[in-house]
Amino acid sequence: MIEHTGTGTDAEMVAAAAAGSDTAFRALYRAYVRPVYWIAHDLVATTHDAEDVTQETFLAAWRKLPELELQSPSLLPWLVTICRFQAANRIRRQQRDRAHLGGPVAESVPAAVDVERQVIDGQLAERIAAELSSFSELDQSIFRLCATEGYGYQEAAEHLGVSHGVVRNRLSRIRSALRTTIAPEGS
Repeated sequence: MIEHTGTGTDAEMVAAAAAGSDTAFRALYRAYVRPVYWIAHDLVATTHDAEDVTQETFLAAWRKLPELELQSPSLLPWLVTICRFQAANRIRRQQRDRAHLGGPVAESVPAAVDVERQVIDGQLAERIAAELSSFSELDQSIFRLCATEGYGYQEAAEHLGVSHGVVRNRLSRIRSALRTTIAPEGS
């Protein structure tokens, strides 16, 4: 079994995780669990279901990693696709269970998955991943640590060997660039 330190590009960590590195998979999980959770929550509308869908997404990803040929610099678009399928399956299962039990459908459970919204969310994730891939390796690391892994400025600075100010200033520029990327077209 190949062990991996948990640092590197998504493609390197995917290859290491596919070869059996728990450390690499844990690093991928930490990097993407928050965005996957929020997408799941948006789709299934309850915290409990979103947590379950998030776990099901990463379990499915773990099983599928050996066959994955990463098409983008980020694993996020692939994970978002898996998350959408897991959420749709959960919603169908809940609706089927309610129909068999004869109970009313809870208002918090969406009646159907909004395909148009899923396409838009997928396109947004791809635009964000494309924009992130154009940043320097340091900027990508700063974004990953602060935006997806929840590091504070000082903690990220110490981890990367740069100053607090470098992290703060670069993250501000990254966020500005991403706001432009995610702004609706024509606005």
